[in-house]
Amino acid sequence: MPGGGPRSEFPVGLGDMLSRLKTRLLLEECTGVDIWPVDLCREKGIPESWIEELADCFESGFNSDRETIYYGDRLVGQFHGIHDLQLAFKLGEALGIDPQQASSRSLTREGKVQAIKEAADDG
Repeated sequence: MPGGGPRSEFPVGLGDMLSRLKTRLLLEECTGVDIWPVDLCREKGIPESWIEELADCFESGFNSDRETIYYGDRLVGQFHGIHDLQLAFKLGEALGIDPQQASSRSLTREGKVQAIKEAADDG
């Protein structure tokens, strides 16, 4: 086969590489409602450039439990990490999906992530 056969990795950013399988597995872990700690992102092999781009400090809201951030069993006022909805969009892009278009009919964060997963399955 020209070029030495199929590539097991594909580019996802400037100098960053993730295998297609690893990208799919990470996408499967996304729920749309979780914030991944930066150290967990590093453990899971998220490219450092993505971490720098996507990491943010989130603040708990206290009007409803859905706005409140928990780390383990502990309520926290602020948390530094990556919202997995943003990560799902980035992973979808790396898989060649237009996540904005794929999730355009979904109203919830969970629905948007599910739509991206389904588009990845179809692609």
